[in-house]
Amino acid sequence: MAKIRETRDIALTDLVFGKGQVRLTQPGKEIDELVDSIRVQGLLEPIVVCETDTSGQFEIITGQRRFYAHQELGKDTIRATILDGPITIEEAKAMSLTENLVRTDLNSTDLITVCTDLYRTYGSFKTVAEKTGLSADKVSKYVKYDRLHPTLKALVDNDKVDIQTALRAQEAASVGVDDVNPEDAKKFALEMASMSGVQAKKMIETRKADPAMSADEVIEDAKAGGQILQTTVTLTSTVNLALEQYARSEGLTKDDAAGTLIKVGLYMNDFLEDS
Repeated sequence: MAKIRETRDIALTDLVFGKGQVRLTQPGKEIDELVDSIRVQGLLEPIVVCETDTSGQFEIITGQRRFYAHQELGKDTIRATILDGPITIEEAKAMSLTENLVRTDLNSTDLITVCTDLYRTYGSFKTVAEKTGLSADKVSKYVKYDRLHPTLKALVDNDKVDIQTALRAQEAASVGVDDVNPEDAKKFALEMASMSGVQAKKMIETRKADPAMSADEVIEDAKAGGQILQTTVTLTSTVNLALEQYARSEGLTKDDAAGTLIKVGLYMNDFLEDS
């Protein structure tokens, strides 16, 4: 097995992809957060390369997405760890697979803790976003977790509901009372978890319109549909991918993201009076 020879900057134009890559399906897609991270923090982990038979050319063994992110950022070079000799395709695949398997994303609880600590330090969602590369909306949601009722925190911690659902449930359970009703909050959260974003928002609106309604009545009203109509649209794979990327960047479900974009489009074309 080849060993590390040196680490230095290499021009992107001198790099090629080897046959040992394990990311074979659109490796350059969905890298927005990585791009933001590198823009803010710089490259924290060099890619790994080895020389090819062509003088001055290097084969990327691990780091495809980091390479694409540097291209997206318009950078000319990337930090790379250079091995002291060529490796076989099997060795390259093993290295690439191992790196992807051992790298695990932070879970939501870890992200919540870090964002909350940074918010307490800087006192601004915008500053935390600038320091981390996360969107301000996503930082806001992670920080708001700290304000959730313990009942809802437990649901988030146990992956029963996501943060957005918990926040909506708390809003609905807070209407007309001095403090959150934990029983109502739990009912709302568990029901909202399986509902569309439109239905979840309808529950909040219904509770605000009539605070005297019980949680069960509000849930039944939302399930019955009320004045909400749902429609199905057909998207190309490219548009669907763009919608998913937009939803992630805004910290929304795909359903909420689509609804937001439709409303904005209708408003901008004078078909809605209120955006």
